[in-house]
Amino acid sequence: MKALDLVMTPPQAEFFMMEDKYPALVAGFGSGKSETMANCAVRDAMMSSDSLVALYEPTYDLIRLIMAPRMEEKLVGLGVRYKYNKTENIIYTSSSGIGDFVLRTLENPARIVGYESYRAHVDELDILPEAKAQLAWQKIIARNRQKPRGIKKVLNRVSAYTTPEGFKFVYKTWKKNPKPGYRLLQAATSSNPFLPDDYIQGLMDSYPPQLIAAYLRGEFVNLTQGTVYLCFDRKESVKPCPYNPALPLHIGMDFNVNPMSASVHQEQPNGEIWCVGEFAEMTSNTHDLADKIAKRYGRPSFDPDKPDLSHITIYPDPAGTQQKTSAQGKTDISILREKGFTVIHMNAHPLIRDRINYVNGWLLNANRVRRYFVDPSCENVIQCFEQLVYDPNTGQPDKKSGADHMPDSVGYYLWTKHVWIPAQRHQSEHMNR
Repeated sequence: MKALDLVMTPPQAEFFMMEDKYPALVAGFGSGKSETMANCAVRDAMMSSDSLVALYEPTYDLIRLIMAPRMEEKLVGLGVRYKYNKTENIIYTSSSGIGDFVLRTLENPARIVGYESYRAHVDELDILPEAKAQLAWQKIIARNRQKPRGIKKVLNRVSAYTTPEGFKFVYKTWKKNPKPGYRLLQAATSSNPFLPDDYIQGLMDSYPPQLIAAYLRGEFVNLTQGTVYLCFDRKESVKPCPYNPALPLHIGMDFNVNPMSASVHQEQPNGEIWCVGEFAEMTSNTHDLADKIAKRYGRPSFDPDKPDLSHITIYPDPAGTQQKTSAQGKTDISILREKGFTVIHMNAHPLIRDRINYVNGWLLNANRVRRYFVDPSCENVIQCFEQLVYDPNTGQPDKKSGADHMPDSVGYYLWTKHVWIPAQRHQSEHMNR
């Protein structure tokens, strides 16, 4: 096994050298939180071949797509022999002088049982609702009591790494009233000199101004109170957006029981996206909604009973891969495809806050540029953007109002088309190299 040779930014190095029992790295996007987490986890595992280091992510997808590949890359670079058991979510090492890694999610804190870790590293803890984050943290520190052989002075440390997500659990635990052993280090995106030259400008282009303090400077700001789509302005965001038959249609769709919601978009040559139409159907029948879309936007074809729908792409709620609304037991997505639409859907839902932030960035980014506009005829889109607020009890969009469905349809389209598809393309290109 090779020696651990690390290149770190000053904040990363400062965090790596901390000796506190419960350190937290709160930092902006691209500041190297995940890299720091991986480096610290490997360091901890190298203290004893008997050690078990626990790694936590909010979801299984983050384990599969981010944590596990990064840890495997680290172990390969060190020349460590290992086996990643995806069923157990454990990385077993067979090289001497290094322990194993258990990978777990924070989705169900009650399932953080059945093992003892020497050290633990918790990623994006602040994404969770405050009560769940507190429960997960309590469960994790309770599990963190292993005393590996060969370590004279055992310090069972639990480290947290997160972007600041408002005045929630991390703020209250590490910033507002920290107990002994809790130490906070905050870092800005600009502290990482290894980022691409256009990375920060890309964030400025994509995120609304209210989030730049949190996501670039690593500061705690209010993110979960008031209006969800705070960048929507009826005076600035609403203008005539006429349907252009020469341009393709991009339709976001939210499957729901009364109403089913669809927002209709066209991407303009100048880079703007126009919402040119909407469907807010008091039905749960996907057949009916598909027929109405085809009737309004279908082009003439040789078969009068089957309009040409080749110019229409639908970006639906990923739940449509399981949800069934037809008597024949067909899924919503299969119904849309059988009607003749092109359908592109994600494998799983993105994090709600990521999708909301991305939509807000189209409504108004940190450069004060608006790129998403709504035609005055789309009254439901306009009203829902204006009326959807956060539930003060959960910190999530208030679903009781029913104002979440239409903005969700917008978010599914924007995220799938402009985030998920490019990411899939990049991953495919990387695998084929």
